[in-house]
Amino acid sequence: MARHKSAQKRARQDVKRRERNRTIRSRTRSVVKTLRSELEGGAAGVVEKLRGAESALRKAATKGVIPKRRASRQVSRLAKAANRARAK
Repeated sequence: MARHKSAQKRARQDVKRRERNRTIRSRTRSVVKTLRSELEGGAAGVVEKLRGAESALRKAATKGVIPKRRASRQVSRLAKAANRARAK
């Protein structure tokens, strides 16, 4: 356990940040997962789901939960998959 006042504050901040990061990461993963399942099923509302997934990924990257390059790579791959699904 932290003994110094500054270390105690840092521990409190870490708890808050960890909870925020878990929430954002969980939301992002579930949005991407639903989009992938929609792509598998070939549903019509893929464009809206893609927009939501891109928004969640970019927001997570902006807040520092995931790296920006990873977010861009995932958005790119999801867009490619969505375009392939729409072409079929």
